[in-house]
Amino acid sequence: MEIITEVIGNAHSPEWTAKLDGLHVENVFLDQWTAQKSRFLAKGDHNTEYPIALKRGTRVADGDIIYFNPEDGKAAVIRLDLSNVLVIDMSALESKPSADIIRISVELGHAIGNQHWPAVVKGTKVYVPLTVDKKVMLSVMETHNIEGITYSFQPGNEVIPFLAPHEVRRLFGGASHESHSHEGHFHADHHHDGHVHGMHTHDGVHYHSHD
Repeated sequence: MEIITEVIGNAHSPEWTAKLDGLHVENVFLDQWTAQKSRFLAKGDHNTEYPIALKRGTRVADGDIIYFNPEDGKAAVIRLDLSNVLVIDMSALESKPSADIIRISVELGHAIGNQHWPAVVKGTKVYVPLTVDKKVMLSVMETHNIEGITYSFQPGNEVIPFLAPHEVRRLFGGASHESHSHEGHFHADHHHDGHVHGMHTHDGVHYHSHD
């Protein structure tokens, strides 16, 4: 298999949903810890190995397409084992005076920011990834007791259809270090031109790209 150095698209976008329709799609399941790496060896649910060596600082997101060949009717899509998400609903504030909306929004921003929690704002909802224990997050929300909002935990897979790919990446980018990958590891071989030309896995397997 050729070394994968970039993501082709994302299956959650309408454009790619249409392109993938009718193709044989192999799912490549990753935990969030593995997804933080730019270089790793993944295996699809049909046992195809995918050596991945992205540009430094680049990460995969749920739905990212790493292989697409309509001529042979095949594609491969990254599927992350996503954690739950704290969903804060602020829609009830829309009927309140603007001064109250500003005050409550600042209070919520302070509560989230003080915990250093990443967040994605979409419409009247704020999505906060599960970065600590649920009980801790609930305790923080209950302690602040911010008026006019409701909140609950929702499965990550139910949240992503409402988000753009870059928002999904931000929301699930902070993987827990308590999770450990069982995927193969490798180091990439770089030439002076800056391109990846091969890689070695820890079990001694060597892969070559075919530029």
